[in-house]
Amino acid sequence: MKNVAVITGASTGIGRELAHIHAEKGGDLVIVARSKDKLEALKKELETKHSIKVYVIAKDLGLPESPKEVYDEIKKVGIETEILINNAGFGGVGVFHELNYEQHMAMINLNITSLTAMTRLFLPDFVARNSGKILNTSSTASLMPGPLQAVYFATKAYVTSFSNALSAELADTNVTVTNLMPGATETEFGASSGMDKTAMFKKTASARKVAEAGYNAMLKGKIDVVSGLTTAQKIMISGIPFMPKKLLLKIVKSMQQPK
Repeated sequence: MKNVAVITGASTGIGRELAHIHAEKGGDLVIVARSKDKLEALKKELETKHSIKVYVIAKDLGLPESPKEVYDEIKKVGIETEILINNAGFGGVGVFHELNYEQHMAMINLNITSLTAMTRLFLPDFVARNSGKILNTSSTASLMPGPLQAVYFATKAYVTSFSNALSAELADTNVTVTNLMPGATETEFGASSGMDKTAMFKKTASARKVAEAGYNAMLKGKIDVVSGLTTAQKIMISGIPFMPKKLLLKIVKSMQQPK
């Protein structure tokens, strides 16, 4: 296999579009997600359309042992990874102390622990050969606290901080880390998290557009890329550093109230 990209959360949404984009450019893929059926269907589609090779790994990356199992399987079959795209993640709307305890822990495990583990496992190989690219899917949610999505916003703040720190640590190498911060995007995330019923998801960007922005920024080695925002959202984001905290929290909370 050549120019291999490992993509987590590849079965739907932004991850699926990233897989399409990489395949269109002639790159081979390792696609990872929980649904084997969806992954196999995507494999068939991409291999037929683009004459590339796709290796499927059906794993729940929310489980602590899964990142190491994914890495070990890739090494065992002799695949050399050029690109790592940590895209798997999920959210949920509601008051923190009322939401399911297990849901909070699973969100932290997938959005933070798994992403960190995958990065730590693959990064030494990239540094050793002095080449490789990492794209982490964060969110514009990482730029502010998120009442009614307290844990989700906090996990994405971690992803942005972590990604930016690594990019500085790797500045003297040819390895890059890019942080993708989408706004509201037209994916299954909206329905699964309950966000589709909020003002924040009134206007959504296409998953393809967001994936293209992230992929192109990764190729250029950019540190951050924001995609999928309306003009009003761009204005709000730019004003966050200057906004009184209580006002910011009130606005974010109101935007996440189910309508």
